[in-house]
Amino acid sequence: MNQTICSSFKSWILLSFLFTNSLLYSQNPLSEIKMADIPAGFFYMGGNGEGSNYDEAPIHKVTLTKPFKMSVTEITNAQYEAYDPAHKAYRGKNGISVHDNEAVVYVSYNDAMNYCKWLSEKEGKTYRLPTEAEWEYACRAGSYLTFSMDDGLPGIFHKNQQIVRDMKPVSLAVGETPANKFGLHDMHGNVEEWCLDWYGPYVADDQTDPVGMKHGLYRVTRGGSHNTPEKYLRSSNRMAMIPEDKHAQTGFRIVQADYPESEPLAVSAQAEQPVKVPQTKYNWKKGVTRKPFFLPPVPYVIEPACNSGIPFYRHNHQPAITWCPNGDLLAIWFSANEENGREMVVLGSRLRKGGETWEKASLFFKVPDRNMTGSSLFNDGQGRLLHLNGVEASGDWQNLAMIQRESTDNGATWSAPHLIAPEHTKRHQVIAGTIQTREGWYIQPCDAGPGSHDGAAIHISKDKGKTWSDPWDGQPAEFKPNGTGSTIAGIHTGIVQLMNGDLLALARGNSLPDANGVLRMPMSISKDMGKSWTYYASEFPPIDGGQRLVLLRLSEGPLLLISFTDHPIRTKKENRGMLFADASGMSYRGYGMYAALSFDEGKTWPVKKLLTDGTYRFLNGGAWTGYFEMDSTHAEPRGYLAAVQSPDKTIHLVSSRLHYRFNLAWLMEPAK
Repeated sequence: MNQTICSSFKSWILLSFLFTNSLLYSQNPLSEIKMADIPAGFFYMGGNGEGSNYDEAPIHKVTLTKPFKMSVTEITNAQYEAYDPAHKAYRGKNGISVHDNEAVVYVSYNDAMNYCKWLSEKEGKTYRLPTEAEWEYACRAGSYLTFSMDDGLPGIFHKNQQIVRDMKPVSLAVGETPANKFGLHDMHGNVEEWCLDWYGPYVADDQTDPVGMKHGLYRVTRGGSHNTPEKYLRSSNRMAMIPEDKHAQTGFRIVQADYPESEPLAVSAQAEQPVKVPQTKYNWKKGVTRKPFFLPPVPYVIEPACNSGIPFYRHNHQPAITWCPNGDLLAIWFSANEENGREMVVLGSRLRKGGETWEKASLFFKVPDRNMTGSSLFNDGQGRLLHLNGVEASGDWQNLAMIQRESTDNGATWSAPHLIAPEHTKRHQVIAGTIQTREGWYIQPCDAGPGSHDGAAIHISKDKGKTWSDPWDGQPAEFKPNGTGSTIAGIHTGIVQLMNGDLLALARGNSLPDANGVLRMPMSISKDMGKSWTYYASEFPPIDGGQRLVLLRLSEGPLLLISFTDHPIRTKKENRGMLFADASGMSYRGYGMYAALSFDEGKTWPVKKLLTDGTYRFLNGGAWTGYFEMDSTHAEPRGYLAAVQSPDKTIHLVSSRLHYRFNLAWLMEPAK
């Protein structure tokens, strides 16, 4: 067969394959997209905006001037894979969406948009995602009840609403729940659905064919999903996602209609409003003093004004802190009603240069209706701040993706969040305490699982935060007491690099017995940059619930540990406290938060000091700590700690609510 004939034969085979595939698609009932006619009309969009649903207010009138068609169900695997056959690799991931007739998941916003573009070109009609207004209008179908059919969700809709820490495999078969009055199935649950709009605040004015915001950080999703509480499936409930995010709880449905000609709203869709921050570089070194000092603790968690619109909940916890080049301090923490709640936001406060009072809390970071557990702040010393955070697909703090943002203007503004560990899985619960190694690498510690004995992991960036990787080799993350394993022993770890290049970590949980059989805080050493760890019993008492330690290297050289003498509830009374030395060399028993110093790379810790100046105070430690008395023998009994040493050599320690300031000279000075 000559070259020309061979080429023609190959072309004929290719054309025949494409024609056959197209014919099979058009004849395959699983690939057919049934469309419902949605009439033009008006409705009142939104809700009362109470509590965590603040973004549903104000209720406003919306008019949709043109009828449109909407897919009766969410797009299925068979329908989507006619466009992208490679997506079949996601079938059954985490036990979700196995069959042709199940809603497609693991699709990003751009994936959904590209599908619409492909279908439009294929059929010669305009297909697109629904606007948020079109979606709610179609969902309500003329109803102003909580759900389109009732005030509560009927039992038949509960087939996929199991709420478990590990996502439970369920059927995502479309069309198995009753249709609403417009003939649409699965508008409440099954999978969340991408909408066209950028997420942003509602406005009170009447709107016609609205298309949302001109710019934004997140794209709207609607409808709620499997493995999600019922309240997130309401007609008015608003959610959103980072556009490149994809996971097992979000898919999409489509509309057939021209794109609206309306102008988008010019209101900023950035939930975190820029803060007015001076940009003059501060000479931190002029504040260096050799005199020992310990300043009275002050609160940094300051409730915002009631009319500020900033969400503030009853539980404020898990802080991070850094210094800014302009002389300010910046602290962040999560605020939530429940630690596994989707209402969780990350709030921030600032202590201005030379100031003594922290500012009222402001919104620092929030992906709408996602759990935000785990935050870290890091100053690279070159004028750039990094913020790393966990982002859940729904609630709980187990299966998180990791995002990163950067600021080059002292935290006044931040870049859009981008995914640095996009898989929603374990080993991604960010812990405050990012470090930079002598190689110039960044190391970010993370809890390896949601349990108190699941250990900790690290992520490493060798290119100043552009990319990150987990050195874990995929072997079972076993913890073998007094042996080796693939995780750090304990959670909520603090990490330092030793002078020989090894990594040293101390943590909570996975306590180890010492030579006398007494349980101690575990110490983990890695000689291969986190691929494997060897475990030892340290000399320190273990800590427990509501407690998180700090471990860092001071600029003067020694290692600093800040932890707690015991757990005030879970420790037997006779075992509480530690022995400390006073100025005369006499020992006394102290209770609560203490500091320890090592001058030989963690081998010994000759200096231990209770973190109190001896002055009597009655303080509120917030979160799990609550109220406590500080005096010469009692310091804060528990709290989640984070710390940073600013260039003026001041150690800034934050617990769950309070900010402490002291220096190495004070730590070295015997208690009076």
